[in-house]
Amino acid sequence: MRAHIRLGTVFGVQLGLHFSWLLIAFLVTLSLAAHFTFVNPEWGSLVIWTTAIVTGLLFFVAVILHELTHAVVAKMRGLPVRSITLFALGGVAQIEKESGDAATEFWMGIAGPIASVVIGFVCLFAAAALGWSPETQMLAPQTPVMAALVWLGYINIILAVFNMIPGFPLDGGRVLRAIVWWITGNVDRATRIAARVGQVVAVLFIVWGIFQFFSGAGFGGLWIAFIGWFLLNAAGASHSQVEVTRALRGLKAADVMRSDCQIIDARTNLQDFVDQHLMRTGGRCYLVVENGHLSGLLTTHEIKEISRGQWSKMTVGQVMRPLEDLHTLDPQTPLSEALETMARDDINQLPVVSGTRLAGVISRGNIVQLLRTRAELEV
Repeated sequence: MRAHIRLGTVFGVQLGLHFSWLLIAFLVTLSLAAHFTFVNPEWGSLVIWTTAIVTGLLFFVAVILHELTHAVVAKMRGLPVRSITLFALGGVAQIEKESGDAATEFWMGIAGPIASVVIGFVCLFAAAALGWSPETQMLAPQTPVMAALVWLGYINIILAVFNMIPGFPLDGGRVLRAIVWWITGNVDRATRIAARVGQVVAVLFIVWGIFQFFSGAGFGGLWIAFIGWFLLNAAGASHSQVEVTRALRGLKAADVMRSDCQIIDARTNLQDFVDQHLMRTGGRCYLVVENGHLSGLLTTHEIKEISRGQWSKMTVGQVMRPLEDLHTLDPQTPLSEALETMARDDINQLPVVSGTRLAGVISRGNIVQLLRTRAELEV
């Protein structure tokens, strides 16, 4: 999932927000304001809204810490972490490589919920140190600081429990996957089982949410159903990924790369290039050379980013994606790894380089065609 708003870097990990998080932040703040108004109406609007906003921001920090814990464990186990993106239902850490063993998967999966439990109890102990008593002030802490700490305490513990539901790709699903992987020694089978369990859990969420809605729970019921719908799609995507990985096993970049990618001079006018090459040949990938040296790659993706009115004023070299901005693949790179790289960087083609020589170009289209052919022949 790509971030729309970048927040900065922590421990070398880029933090970002998906637009959907802004909606949730708004809803959480409204919910907190309504909660504080109900339990402590004597505080007044200014105090209530200030407490709600600050509590919402601290919850936001707690979710980041949850995801950073995943990232720290991943880095400790030798897995590079590129970014963390917060979205409507929490956060996702973009780890560039899959776990190499069941133990790594287990500790990565359980680290986040452990962090949330620790945060939750720290908040509750801090509230108790300020005079809050769960026996006498369970629902109505006396001060805004106590109220914020108590809410954060309970919500982080609830977040940990929710994430430990054994439905892939929740943290609990990853823990389940690690356990099955350790027992069977087969990561594909473990992922398939965890994804299937995740789909069952998701369907139960949807059914329960719809039942709650028609029983009078209103928005709360629809929210549960929405969570189930999200989990169902995520579990299905995980299952599909396993099947794709299985289909591509043993294949290398050299097996599907094209060595006939057309070459275009960097000084060529972009409008002339579109009229004389793209529109006539239907080609989608061109190598750009400057003074006889390969300098970049040009696809329809880069051209679409430029308004048509600017085409006649620009050259191919100004629009191309420079070679230094591109990942290059070795001909022996596993095909599944090449596909992961293209998905992660949101690009459709990658140069394949053997030593210092360009061997060819691999594209998503090549891989999709291969998968379609193997599926038709049931290979």
